[in-house]
Amino acid sequence: MKNIVIFGAPGSGKGTQSDKMIAKYGFEHISTGDVLRNEIKNGTELGKTAKGFIDQGQLIPDELMVNILASVYDSFGKEHKGVIFDGFPRTIPQAEALKNMLAERGHKVAAMIELDVPEEELMKRLILRGQQSGRSDDNEETIKKRLDVYHNQTSPLIDWYEKEGVHHHINGLGELDRIFADICNVIDSL
Repeated sequence: MKNIVIFGAPGSGKGTQSDKMIAKYGFEHISTGDVLRNEIKNGTELGKTAKGFIDQGQLIPDELMVNILASVYDSFGKEHKGVIFDGFPRTIPQAEALKNMLAERGHKVAAMIELDVPEEELMKRLILRGQQSGRSDDNEETIKKRLDVYHNQTSPLIDWYEKEGVHHHINGLGELDRIFADICNVIDSL
């Protein structure tokens, strides 16, 4: 079982690369963004609470996210090939909570794959994505807030996962297939 944390700023290609990993390796996938957008779309209490945080460009409270993720993770059963965690953890307390949640099940994070993309490129990608998808959180002001939150709150995770011995840096700029090949080299070495 290879549980993977795919990590990178908004617009770094996490969703695209996750889809490719799922197709090749048969992994399950938990995208916190998708899970939350689903809750918002369905108008659940969680969705309404989450929307308030998201609209302000803020992160969802840890306990709320860990409970949601544990429930989704458990829904895959005991014999899955691994799960890609996309958009979580975003803070060191979340990384510790994920480690504990997995340890309770006798599992662990096998690799944290960091997709590193320069900020100017992230802005271009996200503005384009907003124009194509109509996602309300892909506008310049909210993108700047999200990137600030990312740099201030989530980049310390790189050091944390380095200390855990599972951090892998991937250059996320360039050919999609080259980026994916670099990711496959990491996964195949686990």
